[in-house]
Amino acid sequence: MSAFDEQAAAAYESWYQTAEGARADAQEKAALRQLLDGFREAETVLEVGCGTAHVTRWLGDIGWTAVGLDLSAPMLREAQALNGVPLVWGDAFRLPFADDAFGVATLITTLEFLDRPRASLEEAARVARDGLLLGVLNRWSPLALQRRLSGLFRPTIYDDARFYSVGALKQLLRAVGDDGARMAWRTTLYPSWCEGLLPRSGAHLPWGGFIAIALHQTHGTGS
Repeated sequence: MSAFDEQAAAAYESWYQTAEGARADAQEKAALRQLLDGFREAETVLEVGCGTAHVTRWLGDIGWTAVGLDLSAPMLREAQALNGVPLVWGDAFRLPFADDAFGVATLITTLEFLDRPRASLEEAARVARDGLLLGVLNRWSPLALQRRLSGLFRPTIYDDARFYSVGALKQLLRAVGDDGARMAWRTTLYPSWCEGLLPRSGAHLPWGGFIAIALHQTHGTGS
Protein backbone atom coordinates (compact mmCIF):
# COMPACT_ATOMS: atom_id res chain seq x y z
CA MET A 1 0.00 0.00 0.00
CA SER A 2 1.30 3.43 -0.89
CA ALA A 3 1.62 5.86 1.99
CA PHE A 4 -0.40 8.32 -0.06
CA ASP A 5 -3.15 6.20 -1.66
CA GLU A 6 -6.94 6.65 -1.36
CA GLN A 7 -7.22 4.80 1.95
CA ALA A 8 -4.37 6.74 3.56
CA ALA A 9 -5.72 10.07 2.28
CA ALA A 10 -9.17 9.41 3.74
CA ALA A 11 -7.69 8.46 7.13
CA TYR A 12 -5.17 11.31 7.29
CA GLU A 13 -7.50 14.04 8.56
CA SER A 14 -9.32 11.75 10.97
CA TRP A 15 -6.06 11.14 12.83
CA TYR A 16 -6.12 14.76 14.01
CA GLN A 17 -9.39 14.02 15.80
CA THR A 18 -7.72 11.46 18.06
CA ALA A 19 -6.14 12.45 21.38
CA GLU A 20 -2.66 11.66 20.05
CA GLY A 21 -3.27 13.56 16.82
CA ALA A 22 -4.72 16.62 18.54
CA ARG A 23 -1.77 16.79 20.94
CA ALA A 24 0.78 16.48 18.14
CA ASP A 25 -1.06 19.00 15.98
CA ALA A 26 -1.19 21.65 18.70
CA GLN A 27 2.46 21.29 19.68
CA GLU A 28 3.78 21.15 16.11
CA LYS A 29 1.81 24.23 15.08
CA ALA A 30 3.03 26.14 18.15
CA ALA A 31 6.66 25.42 17.21
CA LEU A 32 6.09 26.25 13.54
CA ARG A 33 4.31 29.51 14.34
CA GLN A 34 7.11 30.68 16.58
CA LEU A 35 9.56 30.29 13.71
CA LEU A 36 7.15 31.72 11.14
CA ASP A 37 7.02 34.91 13.19
CA GLY A 38 10.69 35.38 12.33
CA PHE A 39 9.84 35.96 8.65
CA ARG A 40 8.70 39.51 9.25
CA GLU A 41 8.67 40.67 5.62
CA ALA A 42 6.97 37.63 4.10
CA GLU A 43 3.24 37.32 3.43
CA THR A 44 2.99 34.38 1.02
CA VAL A 45 3.83 30.75 1.64
CA LEU A 46 3.99 27.58 -0.45
CA GLU A 47 3.57 24.26 1.33
CA VAL A 48 5.42 21.61 -0.67
CA GLY A 49 3.96 18.15 -0.07
CA CYS A 50 0.78 19.54 1.47
CA GLY A 51 -1.11 16.23 1.55
CA THR A 52 -4.69 17.00 2.58
CA ALA A 53 -3.65 20.66 3.09
CA HIS A 54 -4.13 20.43 6.85
CA VAL A 55 -1.19 22.75 7.51
CA THR A 56 -1.87 24.89 4.43
CA ARG A 57 -5.36 25.71 5.71
CA TRP A 58 -3.93 26.57 9.10
CA LEU A 59 -1.41 28.91 7.47
CA GLY A 60 -4.31 30.70 5.79
CA ASP A 61 -6.21 30.87 9.08
CA ILE A 62 -3.32 32.66 10.82
CA GLY A 63 -3.01 35.29 8.11
CA TRP A 64 -0.71 33.96 5.41
CA THR A 65 -1.58 33.83 1.73
CA ALA A 66 -1.01 30.10 1.37
CA VAL A 67 -0.83 27.67 -1.57
CA GLY A 68 -0.56 23.89 -1.23
CA LEU A 69 1.27 21.61 -3.68
CA ASP A 70 1.36 17.82 -3.78
CA LEU A 71 2.13 15.02 -6.24
CA SER A 72 -0.46 12.63 -4.78
CA ALA A 73 -3.79 12.88 -6.59
CA PRO A 74 -5.69 11.09 -3.76
CA MET A 75 -4.31 13.54 -1.20
CA LEU A 76 -5.23 16.53 -3.35
CA ARG A 77 -8.76 15.19 -3.91
CA GLU A 78 -9.18 14.94 -0.16
CA ALA A 79 -7.79 18.46 0.24
CA GLN A 80 -10.18 19.81 -2.41
CA ALA A 81 -13.13 18.25 -0.62
CA LEU A 82 -12.14 20.18 2.52
CA ASN A 83 -11.75 23.45 0.57
CA GLY A 84 -10.08 26.54 1.97
CA VAL A 85 -6.85 27.16 0.03
CA PRO A 86 -5.52 27.15 -3.56
CA LEU A 87 -4.04 23.77 -4.50
CA VAL A 88 -1.60 22.78 -7.23
CA TRP A 89 -0.59 19.35 -8.51
CA GLY A 90 3.18 19.31 -8.83
CA ASP A 91 6.53 17.69 -8.18
CA ALA A 92 8.79 18.85 -5.33
CA PHE A 93 11.76 18.54 -7.68
CA ARG A 94 10.21 20.69 -10.44
CA LEU A 95 8.03 23.32 -8.82
CA PRO A 96 5.79 25.08 -11.38
CA PHE A 97 6.58 28.56 -10.09
CA ALA A 98 8.96 31.38 -10.98
CA ASP A 99 12.01 32.28 -8.89
CA ASP A 100 11.07 34.11 -5.68
CA ALA A 101 7.35 33.57 -6.33
CA PHE A 102 6.69 33.19 -2.59
CA GLY A 103 8.05 34.65 0.59
CA VAL A 104 8.51 31.29 2.33
CA ALA A 105 8.37 27.64 1.27
CA THR A 106 7.53 24.97 3.82
CA LEU A 107 7.97 21.21 3.87
CA ILE A 108 6.10 19.76 6.83
CA THR A 109 6.66 16.00 7.35
CA THR A 110 7.52 15.84 3.64
CA LEU A 111 11.31 15.71 3.47
CA GLU A 112 11.24 12.29 5.15
CA PHE A 113 9.55 10.78 2.08
CA LEU A 114 11.70 12.36 -0.66
CA ASP A 115 14.57 10.37 -2.15
CA ARG A 116 16.60 13.48 -3.08
CA PRO A 117 16.27 15.78 -0.08
CA ARG A 118 18.91 18.31 -1.12
CA ALA A 119 17.43 18.66 -4.62
CA SER A 120 13.98 19.31 -3.17
CA LEU A 121 15.35 21.96 -0.81
CA GLU A 122 17.26 23.66 -3.62
CA GLU A 123 14.06 23.85 -5.63
CA ALA A 124 12.10 25.15 -2.64
CA ALA A 125 14.78 27.80 -2.02
CA ARG A 126 14.53 28.86 -5.65
CA VAL A 127 10.87 29.85 -5.32
CA ALA A 128 11.08 31.28 -1.78
CA ARG A 129 12.59 34.75 -1.51
CA ASP A 130 12.92 34.91 2.27
CA GLY A 131 13.61 31.33 3.21
CA LEU A 132 12.41 27.88 4.18
CA LEU A 133 10.56 26.34 7.09
CA LEU A 134 10.82 22.60 7.72
CA GLY A 135 8.88 20.38 10.07
CA VAL A 136 10.65 17.02 10.29
CA LEU A 137 10.43 13.86 12.36
CA ASN A 138 13.45 13.53 14.65
CA ARG A 139 15.45 10.32 14.40
CA TRP A 140 16.92 10.81 17.90
CA SER A 141 13.65 10.84 19.82
CA PRO A 142 11.63 8.32 21.84
CA LEU A 143 8.78 8.84 19.37
CA ALA A 144 10.95 7.77 16.42
CA LEU A 145 11.93 4.58 18.26
CA GLN A 146 8.26 3.87 18.97
CA ARG A 147 7.37 4.32 15.30
CA ARG A 148 10.20 2.05 14.16
CA LEU A 149 9.15 -0.66 16.61
CA SER A 150 5.54 -0.42 15.45
CA GLY A 151 6.72 -1.03 11.89
CA LEU A 152 8.14 -4.40 12.92
CA PHE A 153 4.64 -5.74 13.64
CA ARG A 154 2.43 -4.03 11.02
CA PRO A 155 2.87 -1.80 7.98
CA THR A 156 2.90 1.92 8.78
CA ILE A 157 3.22 5.13 6.81
CA TYR A 158 6.71 5.53 8.29
CA ASP A 159 8.19 2.27 6.98
CA ASP A 160 9.92 4.00 4.06
CA ALA A 161 10.50 7.32 5.79
CA ARG A 162 13.96 8.76 6.50
CA PHE A 163 14.04 10.53 9.85
CA TYR A 164 16.56 13.33 10.46
CA SER A 165 18.54 14.83 13.33
CA VAL A 166 18.91 18.54 13.99
CA GLY A 167 22.53 18.34 12.82
CA ALA A 168 21.63 16.61 9.55
CA LEU A 169 18.98 19.23 8.79
CA LYS A 170 21.41 22.05 9.47
CA GLN A 171 23.89 20.48 7.08
CA LEU A 172 21.27 20.23 4.32
CA LEU A 173 20.12 23.80 4.82
CA ARG A 174 23.66 25.16 4.80
CA ALA A 175 24.10 23.55 1.39
CA VAL A 176 21.13 25.45 -0.09
CA GLY A 177 21.31 28.73 1.83
CA ASP A 178 23.05 31.86 0.66
CA ASP A 179 26.27 33.10 2.26
CA GLY A 180 24.54 35.21 4.87
CA ALA A 181 21.71 32.79 5.69
CA ARG A 182 20.88 32.08 9.32
CA MET A 183 18.93 29.31 11.00
CA ALA A 184 16.59 28.96 13.96
CA TRP A 185 15.20 25.71 15.34
CA ARG A 186 13.16 24.11 18.09
CA THR A 187 11.95 20.63 18.92
CA THR A 188 8.66 19.57 20.46
CA LEU A 189 6.60 16.40 21.05
CA TYR A 190 8.40 15.16 24.12
CA PRO A 191 7.07 12.27 26.23
CA SER A 192 3.91 13.25 28.10
CA TRP A 193 5.59 12.93 31.50
CA CYS A 194 7.79 15.97 30.81
CA GLU A 195 5.13 18.16 29.14
CA GLY A 196 4.83 20.36 32.21
CA LEU A 197 8.58 21.06 32.16
CA LEU A 198 8.79 22.36 28.59
CA PRO A 199 6.83 24.95 26.60
CA ARG A 200 4.39 23.68 23.96
CA SER A 201 6.25 25.72 21.35
CA GLY A 202 9.31 23.55 21.91
CA ALA A 203 12.80 23.83 23.32
CA HIS A 204 16.43 23.90 22.17
CA LEU A 205 16.90 20.24 23.04
CA PRO A 206 17.68 17.75 20.27
CA TRP A 207 15.39 14.90 21.38
CA GLY A 208 11.84 16.07 20.71
CA GLY A 209 9.83 14.01 18.27
CA PHE A 210 9.28 16.92 15.87
CA ILE A 211 11.92 19.36 14.65
CA ALA A 212 10.90 22.81 13.41
CA ILE A 213 13.77 24.57 11.66
CA ALA A 214 13.86 27.78 9.62
CA LEU A 215 16.38 29.02 7.07
CA HIS A 216 16.40 32.81 6.65
CA GLN A 217 17.88 33.94 3.34
CA THR A 218 19.49 37.36 3.01
CA HIS A 219 19.20 38.14 -0.70
CA GLY A 220 16.80 35.99 -2.69
CA THR A 221 17.51 32.47 -3.91
CA GLY A 222 20.27 30.53 -2.28
CA SER A 223 20.91 27.45 -4.40
